Amino acid sequence: MNIGLLDGWLPTLIQVVTVLALVVAVGRRSPRWLRLWLPVAVATGVVLALACSWFISDQGLAGGPAPTSLWVWIVLTGVALVVAVAGWPGLHWWRRAVAVAVVPLCAVCAGLAVNTWTGYLPTVEALWQRATGAELRGETDLATALNMRRSGERPDRGVLVSVQIPTTASGFRARPELVYLPPAWFAHDAPQLPAVVMVGGEFGWPADWPTAGGAQRTADDFAAAHGGNAPILVFVDTSGQFSNDTECVNGPRGMAADHLTKDVVPFVTSTFSASPDPSRWGIVGWSAGGTCAVMTTVMHPELFQTFVDMDGQVGPNAGSEPQTIARLFGGDAAAFAHFDPATVVRKHGPYTGVAGWFAVSENGPVVYQPAQAGTPTNVQPPDNPESHTAVATYMCALVSAAGIECSVVPHGGDHTFPSAAEVFAAALPWLAGRLHTPGVPAIGLPGATPH
Repeated sequence: MNIGLLDGWLPTLIQVVTVLALVVAVGRRSPRWLRLWLPVAVATGVVLALACSWFISDQGLAGGPAPTSLWVWIVLTGVALVVAVAGWPGLHWWRRAVAVAVVPLCAVCAGLAVNTWTGYLPTVEALWQRATGAELRGETDLATALNMRRSGERPDRGVLVSVQIPTTASGFRARPELVYLPPAWFAHDAPQLPAVVMVGGEFGWPADWPTAGGAQRTADDFAAAHGGNAPILVFVDTSGQFSNDTECVNGPRGMAADHLTKDVVPFVTSTFSASPDPSRWGIVGWSAGGTCAVMTTVMHPELFQTFVDMDGQVGPNAGSEPQTIARLFGGDAAAFAHFDPATVVRKHGPYTGVAGWFAVSENGPVVYQPAQAGTPTNVQPPDNPESHTAVATYMCALVSAAGIECSVVPHGGDHTFPSAAEVFAAALPWLAGRLHTPGVPAIGLPGATPH
């Protein structure tokens, strides 16, 4: 089940079989059929690709340019559909079967291209877990974890606990969420540990971070090097369902912001004895989750004082600004402003004790910005909002002018969950030290002058 879906033999095999099936489906046709239907097939594929491109852009779904392979497979899906319909008469039954089968095969290949683009499903096992809701490796229930702690049964590795967090305060319809408990949490004399909320991208679910984002493995490795100590990690649900992009705000799509601040934080503090001190709470996010991390921190420094933003944007995004206001806030511009990080920072005034790590999937120098006691009045939005570096540089300048220490840390790679996994592994020593994890020394942000 650990067969790779991002590269390796399986994706290659599926694509080769699909190409061969498409060749068989087209087969030997009369010159008249080819002159008539082949241009129609190609035109249909191109129109389908253009429609998909428009939809992705219109909905603000992309965090970067799509791979060329996606458009190729979408075009071929349209070609296969026309071939299956127009080429039906006069074919043997087995070629008709191949012609029909090649349509979903092309769609599957397009899906593989999307998966390569985002990295949500790195293995067949991850696909199976997403499709069936199967338990993750090392997952247990809350009652078992609490019994282990009461009996002092300390595991060698951390434990992933599935929880249904009550949503009485927010009313948000969250799916079951996951909490990672490091080995030190299970000891009789367990110290009070810090907590980190982990937020994924659009169309995600709570298991994305421990699987595609490698957070469980990274936390286990970190704990093993620090006497079993690591932060509690809370893998949250900010969507409620696959197709519901809330952008972590309160609005017609759900009260996702309230879920994090009014449901998740109190539950983790009371159930897992996490420290209630905001200096010991952090929030980490990738893509839309990165935007969420910054937004939630600047809105609620009384709850969170540390964030890691991986390829986030300047604010909630569901298309253009008018589209975002209409889709996420029901047309309420004041509600949009309430969740716009720049507006929030300028209204709040100077922050104290807050710091952030802006990671970008591009190459470039590390840029450190010390906290300044002022108000960001002259910080201009980026000219190119599609550039992760430009966005992160702007956001870091914005928040540092209001008292938040930050660094922009390029790491190369791509805008994918596997790249986010690398960032989390790189940022965790700083994050854990800053959150006062027992046995973990505090270190400065990248680029900061050592004291």
